[in-house]
Amino acid sequence: MGDRARTGVSAAVTAAVVLAVLAVPFAVPLDEQAVDLAAKLQPPSWAHPFGTDEVGRDLLLRSIYGLRVSLFVGVAAALAATVIGTAVGAAAGALGGWADRVLMRIVDLFSSVPHLLLGIFVVTMFRPGVWPVVASVVVTHWLSTARIVRAEVLSLRSRPYVDAAVSGGASRWRVTVRHLLPAVLPQAGLAAVLMIPHAIWHESALSFLGLGLPTHQASLGNMVQSARGSLLAGDWWPTLFPGLFIIVPTLAVAGLAGAWRERLNPRRRSELTL
Repeated sequence: MGDRARTGVSAAVTAAVVLAVLAVPFAVPLDEQAVDLAAKLQPPSWAHPFGTDEVGRDLLLRSIYGLRVSLFVGVAAALAATVIGTAVGAAAGALGGWADRVLMRIVDLFSSVPHLLLGIFVVTMFRPGVWPVVASVVVTHWLSTARIVRAEVLSLRSRPYVDAAVSGGASRWRVTVRHLLPAVLPQAGLAAVLMIPHAIWHESALSFLGLGLPTHQASLGNMVQSARGSLLAGDWWPTLFPGLFIIVPTLAVAGLAGAWRERLNPRRRSELTL
């Protein structure tokens, strides 16, 4: 499959996912507390295309609701982390000197702690819910954006048009806002898109460990965790379909981000193949 075809498939899957998580909750409301023990662990059928879970809930509907939560966490955390990382990286690169050293030491300090361990520390300080998970992803994922933006700003500071602006009497703040930040926004936007799959995996891992969303709430991590007993009993569908809802959308978003990265730097691919 060629690059254009892969990009087309990624775009189609992403569009279908976004349409499903936006339209289905309005068309088919979900009762989080609903239980139908007479229909528990039914295999996939016309009535239940993904089957039912251990308490008789429709897995297709719950998977869509769980993906909705995961996408919200991914997008919200990616935007917040990108804003923080861009601000820190731009400040470090533009100010230089002691400010650069202090900000980068802070980045190194956060980077020295494993992401999952730091995320667990954050979510355990609050009650289970969406916003603590978003906060844990933001705290652990702004670091790479800060490094990328700082490197770009340091590279841009040596450009002739920046030197001309400084020679013309422009302040450091004006140079940063008018010249440096607009130039790094495409890289920051790419970092945000690449962060969405990581945020989804992060939320799923925390929920799987019982530290993310409440157990009754539809979450892909919660669904995989609660299906472990069913898998040992030979019932494969409660684990397979929520797992696919984690893997397929994240691969689609990553494919779109890869195409965007090649457009930003078309020589990257040729350099990597040398």
